[in-house]
Amino acid sequence: MRAVVLAGGLGTRLRPYTTIIPKPLVPVGERPILQHIIDRLRAVGVTRIDLCVNYLGGLIAAYFSQARLEPGLELHWHWEERPLGTAGALRAVPDLDQTFIAMNGDVLTGLDYRELVDFHVETGAALTIATHKNPVDIDLGVLETTDGYVSSYREKPTLHYDVSMGVYIYEPRALKHLPDGECQFPELVQRLLTAGEKVAAYSSDAPWYDIGTPQEYERAVQDVALLTEQ
Repeated sequence: MRAVVLAGGLGTRLRPYTTIIPKPLVPVGERPILQHIIDRLRAVGVTRIDLCVNYLGGLIAAYFSQARLEPGLELHWHWEERPLGTAGALRAVPDLDQTFIAMNGDVLTGLDYRELVDFHVETGAALTIATHKNPVDIDLGVLETTDGYVSSYREKPTLHYDVSMGVYIYEPRALKHLPDGECQFPELVQRLLTAGEKVAAYSSDAPWYDIGTPQEYERAVQDVALLTEQ
């Protein structure tokens, strides 16, 4: 199995941590985020990982040139001369001609990647998105109305939404829908749906940390034991 890790973002939401180091190298416990990701991918049988890098990518490459990697794992580096987006970056990776995992370089999760791949294959989808139930607290009263009349009223409810975990399974045919130039992941999803392709959703309640903000980073640091036990 092959995986692509998107590690080229600026990490602006995680400042000041990312002022001098790229987000994938921010430590969680004794290892950087990207080391956790690579180790978990290797543990489920991934033998090749393609890393798309840009901002401070030289530091990432330097770290992994010295890091101890599991036997049988190949790392390949792909440099974005200009930002291509969370989907467009895949254009920089050659020979994506089989089913592959793609994920953001700031996601820590106990997700079972093998189950995710098996689910994807069973659906026959061009793309599968791993999802997580995320609560959103509304600090106001929420009304539902019909023809100008109130049909229900809920005071400060908590709503739950299926959100993307930043982990995906691609079929090569999905890449044919990428436009030239920059393309963000939501745009690719819309293009696939418009073209009549199946996009599947795999729901998981595994531990998940989208380390894009200081609050989420601190939560991951506090729960690092859960990450290492998965």
